Amino acid sequence: MKIFFDLLPIILFFASYKWAGSNAEQAAQWLNHYLGFAVSGGSVGVTEAPVLLATVVVVVATMLQILVLKALGKRVDKMLWAGLAVVVVLGGLTLWFHDETFIKWKPTVIYWLMATGFLITEIVLGKKMLRQMMGGQVHVPDPVWRTLGWAWVLFFAGMGVLNLWVAFNFPTDTWVSFKMWGSLGLTLVFTLAQGVYLSRHMTEDVKDAA
Repeated sequence: MKIFFDLLPIILFFASYKWAGSNAEQAAQWLNHYLGFAVSGGSVGVTEAPVLLATVVVVVATMLQILVLKALGKRVDKMLWAGLAVVVVLGGLTLWFHDETFIKWKPTVIYWLMATGFLITEIVLGKKMLRQMMGGQVHVPDPVWRTLGWAWVLFFAGMGVLNLWVAFNFPTDTWVSFKMWGSLGLTLVFTLAQGVYLSRHMTEDVKDAA
């Protein structure tokens, strides 16, 4: 459920974009009726309606995530607050200027913020954020955590570059599909590789201790 909750904005962005692509006139009418004041010129065209509707949906979904966590009395992660700020600013610019360029930058900005966070926390300050995220239940030597920290820094930095390459070298449809399936798939593969790396070092550590 937590994974689904975290991925909900991305899922809704993809679903709303695909729906609006098949119902562009209806999507444009809805945007013009309810959000015409937030759009430069006061009018949304049929061709731009899908990405603009999806942008509105992802902004609202991110806001609802925080409201739900607050209502349940749970802690809101700093990255979620940062994600909200980024999506509101870039989403607002996308809507006002009728320009999908801004929302296409959103994943990259998030990835690079996460890379910076890992770099400062794990590498510069030497805090074991990854170990804390795993509940402190995984015990491996400190150099292993440092290697993983660098791995996440490079992964997020690379994903930011990859997002820009797909966003500005392929049609928007391709970028939306990549955002839903490609980026999530790569993240899953990388996470599984991290788990294998940790398990191997845990085994070696146990053998040495024995």
